[in-house]
Amino acid sequence: MKERLLNAIKELSPAYFAMVMATGVVSSASHFLGLDALAYPLFWLNIFFHATLSVLALLRLVLFRRELLHDLFDHLNGMGFFTAVTATALLGAQFILLQGNYAVAKALWGIALFLWVVITYTVFTNLTIKGEKPAFAEGINGAWLLSVVSTQSLAVLSTMLAAHAGEHRLMLNFFAFAMWLWGGMLYIWMISLIFYRYNFFSFSPGDLTPPYWINMGAMAISTLAGSLLIINTPHAPFLLSTLPFLKGFTIFYWVTGTWWIPMLAILAAWRHGYKRFPLTYDPLYWGAVFPLGMYTAGTYEMARAMDLGFLLPIPRYFIHVALLAWGTTFIGFLRSTARKLFAA
Repeated sequence: MKERLLNAIKELSPAYFAMVMATGVVSSASHFLGLDALAYPLFWLNIFFHATLSVLALLRLVLFRRELLHDLFDHLNGMGFFTAVTATALLGAQFILLQGNYAVAKALWGIALFLWVVITYTVFTNLTIKGEKPAFAEGINGAWLLSVVSTQSLAVLSTMLAAHAGEHRLMLNFFAFAMWLWGGMLYIWMISLIFYRYNFFSFSPGDLTPPYWINMGAMAISTLAGSLLIINTPHAPFLLSTLPFLKGFTIFYWVTGTWWIPMLAILAAWRHGYKRFPLTYDPLYWGAVFPLGMYTAGTYEMARAMDLGFLLPIPRYFIHVALLAWGTTFIGFLRSTARKLFAA
C-alpha cells in the first residue's frame, strides 16, 4: 500500500488541479442558478480536493524533485502546472460566493499570484532557451491555453475582491483589467498556433486529447472576467471610460467560445464514435469538464451584466451538461484510484 501511494505521488500529473478547477466552477455555476443543494457540497469537497492535491504536490517536490522538474521543463506537461494557479484562484472565488469570506479569498489570491509569477516565467523562459525542442505538431496542444485560463482566473478573483477592497478597490480593478487584456493577447497568440496545428498537420484519435476543450474554456473564463469588470464599472471611472470596449470584447470572447462547442463535440464523436478510441478515465478529462462549467457561469454573468435576458436559458440547460460531465468523470476518478491503491 505504501509503495503504491509513493508511486502515485511520483507519477502525479501536474494537471491534476484541473479537478479543483472543474469542481469549483460547477459549484459556482450551480449557485448562480439556485442549485445550492449541489453548490455547497461541491464547495466543501473542493476544499478537500485542493488541500489533498497541495499536500501531494509538496510531497512530490520533496521526494521526487527530478520527476517534477522534468514535467516542469516539458513542452506539454509544463503547462499543466498552471492548473494550480487557476484552482487556487477559483477556490478563492468560491469562498466569496458561498461564504462571503474575503479574508481566506485574499490569502488564496496572494498564493495564486505567487504561483502565476513563478510558473509563468519558469515555463516560458525554459521553453525559449532549451536546446532540444520537439517538432511543432508534437509540442503544442490545447493545454497551452491553461496559461490563459490562469491569467483570467486572477482577473476574476481580483474583480470579486475589489467590490470590498475599500481604498484598494481601484488598484484591484486596474490589475484585473490588465490581466484580462493580457489573457486575451496570450489567447490570440496561442490559438493561432493551435489552429494551424489543427489544419495543416495530421490528427490521430490519440492526438485529440481532452485539453483541447480548453480552446473553449479559455474564452469562457475571459467572458466571465469581462462581465465582472462591466459590473464593477461604477466603482472605477477608468473602466467606465472603456465600457464599449469591455462589452464588445466580452461578447467577442463569448461568441468565440460558443463557436468551439459544436466543433469540439464533433471531434469528440469522431474520436470515440467513428475511430473507436477507448473512453477510459484520465486526469486530463477534468480539463474537459471545466470548460462546460465555465461556459455556464460565463454566459450567466454576461447576461446579467448586459441585460441580455434572452441568453439565460443557455446556462439553465447547460448546467445539466456540466453536472453530468463532472459526475461521470468523478466516478471514473474513484474507480481509477481504487484500482491503483487496492487492486491485487
